[in-house]
Amino acid sequence: MSEPAANPAVNPAVNPAATSFPTATITLPLGPGVLRTYSGALLCLEILFGGLVWILVASSNVPVPLLQGWVMFVSVTTFVFSSAYLALLITGLADRINTDWNFLDLFYHFIALLFYFAAFVLEAATTAAAIKILPNQTVCILKPRGNILTFLDGRQYSINVVATIFAFVVTLCYGCSMVMGFKRWRK
Repeated sequence: MSEPAANPAVNPAVNPAATSFPTATITLPLGPGVLRTYSGALLCLEILFGGLVWILVASSNVPVPLLQGWVMFVSVTTFVFSSAYLALLITGLADRINTDWNFLDLFYHFIALLFYFAAFVLEAATTAAAIKILPNQTVCILKPRGNILTFLDGRQYSINVVATIFAFVVTLCYGCSMVMGFKRWRK
């Protein structure tokens, strides 16, 4: 006995949506051309200034580990993730990963903005609560503000002031990147 011929009207066609993935959605140029965009330039500034925050806080010998530990965590983590994201864009591998890169860019910069804003506030609080140690090792306490009391020498105080300024600059960079990512995502 022979098998009956397959009737195309009886067998429905395979749904192509079930067997294929959507193409990657990204509006940023890939390759070295990403560095010529505002988003690429901001990403480079985030990496540069974020690395400086990391180096400055570490070089101040982290006088308040409870507060500055979060600053170190945020600066190191965002440095690594931003570097990996820039590497994905420069090498063009983002085009091979099927995801909505515009949304992922917006989400990453939103989370990084929240974390870096908290890190900036904690670094500013550490610096503002500093009590200067005079060169002859005497301590002058005028009136402690709040519950935080930090003893910093002149070098540590200066380093923390610069780290606070750079943390603010990085926070602004992440905010600008988030706004530009939101504009790309809405299109």
